[in-house]
Amino acid sequence: MKTAYLDAFSGLSGDMLVGALLDCGAELEELKKALASLELAGYRLSERRKTLSGISAVKFDVEVLAPQPERHLSEIRATIDASALSENVRRRALAIFEALAQAEAKVHRTTAEQVHFHEVGAVDSIIDVVATAWGLERLSVGELLVSPLPAGSGFARSMHGVIPVPAPATAELLAGFPLRLGDGASEMVTPTGAAVLRALARPAPLPLGFEIERVGYGAGSRDLDDRPNVLRMMLGTNVSGLDADEMVEISANIDDLNPQIYDHVMERLFASGARDVTLTPTIMKKGRPGVTIGVIAPAAQRNALARVLFSETSTIGLRFHPVSRLKLRREIREVETRWGKVRVKISRGDGMTTVSPEYDDCRRIAREHGVALKTVMDQARAAAAQAHFS
Repeated sequence: MKTAYLDAFSGLSGDMLVGALLDCGAELEELKKALASLELAGYRLSERRKTLSGISAVKFDVEVLAPQPERHLSEIRATIDASALSENVRRRALAIFEALAQAEAKVHRTTAEQVHFHEVGAVDSIIDVVATAWGLERLSVGELLVSPLPAGSGFARSMHGVIPVPAPATAELLAGFPLRLGDGASEMVTPTGAAVLRALARPAPLPLGFEIERVGYGAGSRDLDDRPNVLRMMLGTNVSGLDADEMVEISANIDDLNPQIYDHVMERLFASGARDVTLTPTIMKKGRPGVTIGVIAPAAQRNALARVLFSETSTIGLRFHPVSRLKLRREIREVETRWGKVRVKISRGDGMTTVSPEYDDCRRIAREHGVALKTVMDQARAAAAQAHFS
């Protein structure tokens, strides 16, 4: 599988993503055939070359030929599920729409199923999302990385009226991605582009060891005064021995909390975005025994996690500081055991590979079939080795 690095110096949108994929080698005629299985009508697809600041880029266009209805998530899900697209393409496309629905639901204080997809539910945006998922599979992209993003500035018009840039749903979707606030005189990242990132991408650990095989450019619709409005996609291999990211570490010393409560606190912290939570026995002032609760999380989740700690524990003060992490690259795969499917985590990097069966899957199977937990975990590791995941 290849890695795609999105050099988004001018932001990104759905048509820019598809244009970059086409420029990297995906074929428009094959895309048309794949999309034909969607129960959508009233559109026409085309591509053309557009030169900006001497850079030749592919402009992907969806021409809407008939009025389109507003759609709910359930309707979009049914349309994608009923198509002849591969399971991987359907899964990725649905993940993008579900990410967008969650963001819109939070902004409008409703549920994901009740969200009306106005602009993004139109046929051109559905095509952009599904075409992106299809293009990633067509080019064998397994990992999607993105550079820091220009957040833009000013205001934009939407079905709801005039809204600030970045749009509220876009801002929700980009939480955790490095942004350059105020960079750009208009909207630089669209909700569709942001939803693709939330569902499929992660911030690139920079500097990044990368072997480039192919470079493609996708053109946007507008002409910008201060930069070429293109998305550069670099397709190749991530040769970094280890991944790196930036987190924040939050900690508090507690000496007067009922120990039974800690399990509940940890559950809430993980639900609020914590990547790791630890409890460490310690000795506090005046020789009192206590517990240090430590949390590792993306910086964007700091305040949400602080609220959990203040509301659920007796602490009245927290410490936090940025931390850098080195880690193996990870993916989740499924293996077949004699008792059913088990997810395993495959971690690779710097010549090392580890295989870790998912504990909850193994425990469920052990209980359902009356088998020793260790036996289930051993067979899951053996199945992973036989599948050559390691």
